[in-house]
Amino acid sequence: MLLALAMTVTFMGGVKSAFSVGWRDAARPLLADYVDRLASEIGSPPSVERAQAIVQRLPIMLRIEGPQVQWTSHPADGEVARWRGGRGPWGDDHGELLRKQMADGHTIEFALNRAVMDAAQRSRAVWFTLGGLLFLTALAYAYVRRLLRPLDDIRQGALRFGAGDFGAAIPVRHAQRPDELGQLAATINTMGQDIHQMLEAKRALLLAISHELRSPLTRARLHTELLPATSELQPQRDALLRDLGEMARLISDLLESERLAGRHTALHKEPTDIGALARAVAQEMNASHPDHPDIDLQVDAALPPVLIDAARLRLLMRNLLDNALRYGGRDKQGVQLRLLRTSAGLEIAVRDFGAGVPENQMERLADPFYRADAARQRSTGGVGLGLYLCRLVAQAHGGSLVLGNAQPGLRATVTLPLD
Repeated sequence: MLLALAMTVTFMGGVKSAFSVGWRDAARPLLADYVDRLASEIGSPPSVERAQAIVQRLPIMLRIEGPQVQWTSHPADGEVARWRGGRGPWGDDHGELLRKQMADGHTIEFALNRAVMDAAQRSRAVWFTLGGLLFLTALAYAYVRRLLRPLDDIRQGALRFGAGDFGAAIPVRHAQRPDELGQLAATINTMGQDIHQMLEAKRALLLAISHELRSPLTRARLHTELLPATSELQPQRDALLRDLGEMARLISDLLESERLAGRHTALHKEPTDIGALARAVAQEMNASHPDHPDIDLQVDAALPPVLIDAARLRLLMRNLLDNALRYGGRDKQGVQLRLLRTSAGLEIAVRDFGAGVPENQMERLADPFYRADAARQRSTGGVGLGLYLCRLVAQAHGGSLVLGNAQPGLRATVTLPLD
């Protein structure tokens, strides 16, 4: 619409300018000669009757001033004021051209009678012109939109592929003889199929690694448990079982982090009583850490059932609580677990009362394989995947993990949207 208006204004301005130039260059001599002929027809001294006949015959106005005749064809107040304003009725450029000085001292001045022209017809002509231009612009817009409509299909298809939905390909217009946009759609379809195959191959590889690594670990654990429980072998047997358990957990964490790190994470969401889940996790952690004070659990009574992946939220809470119990759970105040409903959604906060973490290490604390203990002693923590997995689980649910010193201790806050 703006383009059509701009074209109309430009066109009309250009035509007007061209007409004005043509008028000055070609029509002025013709107009001067025509004025001379009309003045000679009025006569000298001027004849009012002839002037009236000319006014009735032609769409013009006349004014005669002189020693004998004082006459105006349109003596309306506005017209008299305009005649006496000192400028020609067609503007300053044409004032002298439309004024004829007679030899007997009379002055005859001519002007176009605009009242004779039908203003309604002029208005209709302008609106018809503008409407025609707008109609042509609308046709051009519709045609261009039809040409570019495949871009909408390509955009929607790219969004589907990005979300992991490879079931529907992008439609290709004129598949037998595609144009440039059709070729682009076909290329993106091929790319989507390749990505789908890569993701399926990655999934198959993860399953294969899980099976190939867990199976020998399971057999090794079984053989270890079959060893005689004698006083000589019991310490080695227990140590080997602990190491095998650490290896199994490490493999599970690596596989889970690889699944969650991709954009196409498949969550098995279902309505879950998050309070009951937190109480079950707290009981498990209390049982596995009998030398620590029980976890201080508070659950907001206003929490509704939450649409979450319960298995992965259990993993998140276990890792947060395990991290808190490792580094600050022996304190007499123990570990706090809070589940609250806030304006941002569901808030899961875990706090310990240990020594905390230096501020310069806080940003990297949830990075994979990062540990604040540079010596990486097994007695002071795991392999550095616990908080990383918590961050991935929170992000997979559309939430976030924020870590900060609580003075004393460390506070981990997970915020999830309430669906």
